[in-house]
Amino acid sequence: MYLQRRNRILRQSPALRAMVAETIVLPEHLIAPLFIDEGEGIITEIASMPGYYRRSLDGTVKEVKELWQKGIKSVLLFIKCKDEWKDNTGREAWNENGLMQRSIKAIKDAVPGMLVMTDVALDPYSSYGHDGIVENGQIVNDPTVEALVKMSISHAKAGADFVAPSDMMDGRIGAIRKGLEENGFVNTGIMAYSAKYASCFYGPFRDALDSAPGFGDKKTYQMNYANRIEAINETLKDIEEGADIVMVKPALSYLDIIREVKNQVTVPVSAYNISGEYAMIKAAAKMGWIDEDKAILETLTSIRRAGADLVATYFVHDFVRIIGA
Repeated sequence: MYLQRRNRILRQSPALRAMVAETIVLPEHLIAPLFIDEGEGIITEIASMPGYYRRSLDGTVKEVKELWQKGIKSVLLFIKCKDEWKDNTGREAWNENGLMQRSIKAIKDAVPGMLVMTDVALDPYSSYGHDGIVENGQIVNDPTVEALVKMSISHAKAGADFVAPSDMMDGRIGAIRKGLEENGFVNTGIMAYSAKYASCFYGPFRDALDSAPGFGDKKTYQMNYANRIEAINETLKDIEEGADIVMVKPALSYLDIIREVKNQVTVPVSAYNISGEYAMIKAAAKMGWIDEDKAILETLTSIRRAGADLVATYFVHDFVRIIGA
């Protein structure tokens, strides 16, 4: 049979396939989420996230050093607040001697080149487990934004390179940018969770930080997963207000949204390969239903292929092991 073009020619060997690959994943494309606990010498495996741990600050610093040596250039910090420090104001979130603030300082001292990004939301500090202040059973927007600004400034003061507001309150990016500018933190970046959907795949994360909502759900501020155009509107508004990087979260069920956002913006796009997505692959691999390493590589490549410049993922340690970094 005569064919003018045989597309299979470019698939004949691993070397050839690698040479013409359209999408690559490198360690520097990944952001490592880290869960930090009070105390010393503490390491707790998260039951719903096998192989992933919450560590005290001493162990976290050690982990950051290892990640840096393996080529990971960025970490995203989350802390577990003690129950006795939680209230409806979230005031522990901007405590200058709080766990987040101490963690930022310790990591920057230990690995100055590591890009430190910090979660900005009230749910770890809230007695209600919500991302905002509660009044009469409602999550109120404007008082919450005021608290988020205080939180962001305290993170910048501690040395954070980027603050990452994950709350989905209206107007918070502009308010945070204004707060940073007015307090002299002109080089602190904002990675906005611009299209964060109300998803069932967050469950293991909430186990890790004990931050599940105490009543209702988060659908009055996180986005409806049925919506696409809304994600574009939210993202463009965040960029207008001063976001340096925008994020789509979750990733795997929202690859179309990542591509839509990428096609609309000129700032870097990140995506969060979240805890439920991690747990599904780990569980299926444990049952012998899939090849774990291949699933990890395919997953991360698909997120990058969809348009994500950066990927926050719990597979960071697995990835660097697989590629031999």
